[in-house]
Amino acid sequence: MTSDRRAATVVTVSDRSALGQREDRSGPLAASLLHDAGWSAHVVVVPDEREQIADAILAAVKRGDGLVVTTGGTGLTPRDVTPEATEPLLERGLPGLAERIRAAGVDQLPHAMLSRGLAGVAGRTLVVNLAGSPGAVTDGIPVILTVASHVAEQLEGGGHP
Repeated sequence: MTSDRRAATVVTVSDRSALGQREDRSGPLAASLLHDAGWSAHVVVVPDEREQIADAILAAVKRGDGLVVTTGGTGLTPRDVTPEATEPLLERGLPGLAERIRAAGVDQLPHAMLSRGLAGVAGRTLVVNLAGSPGAVTDGIPVILTVASHVAEQLEGGGHP
């Protein structure tokens, strides 16, 4: 396995986008924001199915990506299963990161506190769930970027600053 600690996979979780019925705006926006911060990033679109979400995350972990960001599937509808697909993959949770992302979103939209997104580590990859809107991506990616490089260094055995 060749790892690229500055490589990221963005997983858009959306039945309609996976079927080509709706343009994916959140995934490309997340990839663009990551690229602007010096990360290579590509987007994978999957339906709201636990197994397909988990498979997309695990493919990035196996590839050695330093970061996986999911967008979508964190709400309360019956099809919103991204946290349930993500949780079994996480070896260590990072609840402070998920809480800070929610707090950043609440500043713009009070309903952001209803996001059930998780953050944690799978293997040597930081995995973060964002809600599935461009606004959630715009609010969440900067929060992720405040710690993503440090997390990658720590997972490679680096010391504390």
